[in-house]
Amino acid sequence: MGEEPQGYDSGAITARALAAALRDLEQIGIGPEGVNRLAWTAEDAACRRWFESQAGRLGLDFARDPAGNLWACPRTPGPWWGLGSHLDSVRGGGRFDGPLGVVSGFAVAAAGNVPVAVISFADEEGARFNTPTFGSKALAGKLDLDVALRRSDEDGVTVAQAMRETGLDPEQIARAPEWISRLRGFVEVHIDQTTELARAGSPIGIVSSLASRMRIEAELRGAADHAGTTPPAERRDALAAAARLIIAAEEIAEPTDGMTVTCSRIVAEPNAPTTIASRVKLWIDARSRCSGELDSWLVALGAAAELIASRWRVEITLQTASRSAGSEFSAPLRAALARASEELTGRSAPELVCYAGHDAGVLAERVPAAMVLVRNAQGISHSPKEAVELEDAALAARVVDRALAQHLD
Repeated sequence: MGEEPQGYDSGAITARALAAALRDLEQIGIGPEGVNRLAWTAEDAACRRWFESQAGRLGLDFARDPAGNLWACPRTPGPWWGLGSHLDSVRGGGRFDGPLGVVSGFAVAAAGNVPVAVISFADEEGARFNTPTFGSKALAGKLDLDVALRRSDEDGVTVAQAMRETGLDPEQIARAPEWISRLRGFVEVHIDQTTELARAGSPIGIVSSLASRMRIEAELRGAADHAGTTPPAERRDALAAAARLIIAAEEIAEPTDGMTVTCSRIVAEPNAPTTIASRVKLWIDARSRCSGELDSWLVALGAAAELIASRWRVEITLQTASRSAGSEFSAPLRAALARASEELTGRSAPELVCYAGHDAGVLAERVPAAMVLVRNAQGISHSPKEAVELEDAALAARVVDRALAQHLD
């Protein structure tokens, strides 16, 4: 391992410091079924107060941009390097997806080797309104405002209404991209959501790129009828058709190496034990290293939907709810991170492609960006079983700190 350069001190970046910050945060939204911190809720507001208190403790200026992203900024002239992730969660999520990057950012800020702005992006998971990476897309000027603000949750509350309830003006979101000029670049520390690093025996990894991603909403409309008395030939069973659409989505993807397709959510109506389903909504997640492969898959899925609709006498509509073409991270940043890793551990951290969506990937189109993943022995994420060793996380934060302070002046 390399020696610390003269005047450089990473002593504040420890597992103990990360644990202390996480301990305070974990009073919010955690129950027997996991973490529930959905966007624009009381739990989200509590996370904002936690973030503001962390900023104040370190002498950083707290601000909230027009999209609801939280900023903790140095009192020195910018632009600065940005570090962070998000504090919202999926339903029944884990402790580290998102918060690990935020507390790592505060630890680097506390070390004081390089001025950094710590950022927590609004509604990264999109769990309430199906608006993933909402805040970073707004900051990067990539958010379709007309569509996003009209989306509603299960209670019929729209994004625009929910934002107003937290003191934000949705009509000002278009000004969010003005804030990106504050950033010299951005680095996100995140839990590995696979076992790839664990299998490689490496505590951290550097992400070379993010895979292309697509989220499809499928709606199937049939007719409710009696489950016992309606002959098969007279049925318009939306749920039976939905089952075949799910299988078709997976089978179409099977020949494509590295492509994943998941039916991540299903809602059936009237959802009664003795009634044929009249309406079903599906959310289908598709990911691939190549954006063109997703296009081909979607065309084939549309053709399959037409056949299923005809066979089962239902109506099927497919809508692309969200899409990302994937992104490649900054080569100079990755090189600096690799060098810092080699100096601190004696070897360069491995590079890997990440199949999850992240705020860093959104910002990569506007500013130099990178990601460092932290080993996850079980590979479990979006679950209460999610776990990392904080010593690994502290190492990731020290690598980021060293890369920014020593190799990117």
